[in-house]
Amino acid sequence: MKQTAALQMGKSQALHTRASAVLPGGVNASARIHPTLGHPIFMDRGEGAHVFDIDGNRYIDFWTSHGATMLGHGHPAIVAAVEGVLTRGILCAAETELQVEVAERLITLFPGSGLVRYSGSGTEATWHALRIARAFTGKSGIAKFEGHFHGINDTVGYSCWPPPEAAGPADAPKVVPESAGMPPGNSALVTVLPFNDPEVLENTLRAQKDTLAAVILEPVNFDSGGIRPKVEYLKALRALTAELGIVLVFDEVLSCFRAGPGSIVKDTGVYPDLTVLGKAIGGGMPLSIILGKREIMEQCSPVGRAVHSGTYNAHLSTIAAAKAFLDVIAQPGFYAHLDALGRRLYAGMREIFARRGIKAWVQAVGCRFGIYFGLDAEPHNYRDTLGQNKQMMERFHLACLGRGLYLHHWSPHHGFSSAHTAADIDEALDIMDRAAAEIA
Repeated sequence: MKQTAALQMGKSQALHTRASAVLPGGVNASARIHPTLGHPIFMDRGEGAHVFDIDGNRYIDFWTSHGATMLGHGHPAIVAAVEGVLTRGILCAAETELQVEVAERLITLFPGSGLVRYSGSGTEATWHALRIARAFTGKSGIAKFEGHFHGINDTVGYSCWPPPEAAGPADAPKVVPESAGMPPGNSALVTVLPFNDPEVLENTLRAQKDTLAAVILEPVNFDSGGIRPKVEYLKALRALTAELGIVLVFDEVLSCFRAGPGSIVKDTGVYPDLTVLGKAIGGGMPLSIILGKREIMEQCSPVGRAVHSGTYNAHLSTIAAAKAFLDVIAQPGFYAHLDALGRRLYAGMREIFARRGIKAWVQAVGCRFGIYFGLDAEPHNYRDTLGQNKQMMERFHLACLGRGLYLHHWSPHHGFSSAHTAADIDEALDIMDRAAAEIA
């Protein structure tokens, strides 16, 4: 099904007007307002590799629910797992055997991990992981990296995408809050580092070793488009934190399982003290996970004194979905299929931009990718991305949207699912080619 660049969105516009009377801004998440359209796109349903809005428009989905639907929308194994839970009384606030089974399987996929705890959102899990690190070390400071996002929380909600005029020097970034309403005193506990800069890393960690409880990072910085760590940098980070008694936390909410079972950087041989998982592992259901070294995770009550509790922790529907997800990705050929789609897509995108004379860098790791319009070299940190042409990006996204390809307007990262086919990729490339011709 081909579509023209003039989408009909009368129902979405009308529903946004109605929603604005009962929801702040007419939405339930800030990122859902489309800045160019001036309203969100109200979706009706998802089917495999496609989403359909309430106006009847169909899109190839390169949004994948910000990465949560890596198996596609409504994967039969996920649906069957959740439906099975409904017949058991929708158990929550209880322990079940399935929680143990999934934890056992996760520990085999993440070397160095000994214990697991479940929670809801990625925001919640990163917040708890840092509390656990503070309980273990007896220290309060947290170091994070500029351009890395760890959820909407008051502990590390700083310098995720700071404007250049507020960000400070590249080698000593300022601590810039991402939201109003954050307690001013919290910023005193946070240090912001430039990514992939070994000299600043060592100097800072050594100077603050007596106050830093943890260093947290996205091992692949998808929230800035997919910036990869230099392997030697990652190894230096691991060695320094181990030497100085600082807990190393990998936030793999976005990156886990994207390029293979387990950590996205497992081939480096670098294993953190704590890992936070989310999005993909739930198969579209709301689940996040903290796992890590036994002696650190034992800070959780009732063994230790760091309280981690909640009615919906390890809700049986989400754990059943996680088990189904782990079953699916273990099937022969699963990652070979994703790899083949990625090769086809990324090579095709690069060819299109080159042929159309558009300067754009495609940054891809596994089944997620970023597009930096205006860049012609791989970025290694957030500051390297500031030269991108965001106006061209917005025009490209809108031109794709009008032809039936959903690249989420706000997100610096996009992706495809295992439900996508080679035909979907070819159709997407055809749309991208026509969109590129429009903006060139």
